[in-house]
Amino acid sequence: MHHVFFRQEQLSADGKELLIRGEDVHHIVRVLRMKEGEELSASLLSEDGQAQPQREYRFGIEEVSADHVLCRLRFIKEEGRELPARITLLQCLPKSDKMEQIVQKAVELGAAEICPVKAKRCVVRLDERKAGAKVHRWQKIAEAAAAQSKRGNIPQVHEVVSLAEALERTKGFHLKLIPYELAAFDAAGGEGEHCGGMEETRALLDGVKPGETVAVMIGPEGGFEEEEIALAKAAGYRAITLGKRILRTETAGPAVLAYLMLRLEE
Repeated sequence: MHHVFFRQEQLSADGKELLIRGEDVHHIVRVLRMKEGEELSASLLSEDGQAQPQREYRFGIEEVSADHVLCRLRFIKEEGRELPARITLLQCLPKSDKMEQIVQKAVELGAAEICPVKAKRCVVRLDERKAGAKVHRWQKIAEAAAAQSKRGNIPQVHEVVSLAEALERTKGFHLKLIPYELAAFDAAGGEGEHCGGMEETRALLDGVKPGETVAVMIGPEGGFEEEEIALAKAAGYRAITLGKRILRTETAGPAVLAYLMLRLEE
């Protein structure tokens, strides 16, 4: 079922009719070729662009034209699709178009927001103009993924920030995690003091409770430098292991999000 986001002004005075215009019309009419009588789901956006996560509207299509689609309310489901904990993915900039895939999968898996981060080993270097265009592109991907997965909210993709800014932004979070490829070695008796291995990783992830805020920091292709791990630790981040295999940067974030989703929606 197709899902759209709408604002209060698109509703009739009695709240029974929804008027859709713009890009959604093209997708409904030209791409999906939906007809009168078919049903779509929708989420109401507030003035700040966020939706009501615990409410899903169901509309039946009554009229289709080249520039608008008119729908009538059938019922409202008081049941949200958002995760009970708020998870922020802080993703160090990857090469090529990998960030597009990361944003899409993070939204599908329930991330509340995504923050691109510049780390020392990031190959990509974006100037202000290019960064703005990239973030705009990533936000459009987030919106499409939110509609496809029938999210109650459209996750925000923030501007690109430095590692120090990312650590400051997540200062008050309940739990802050940073997957680190040497964490398992440290737990096995190496010289590092970063993590207690898979057992502690599982305990941290299993311990996330509804209403809590969780930050997940994912490194670039070359991984984090020791100095960056130390800074994250000083800011309250817990280094975790994702197993014996080294995951690509575009795999690590979704792996953590998928585990949290399964645990939180039991």
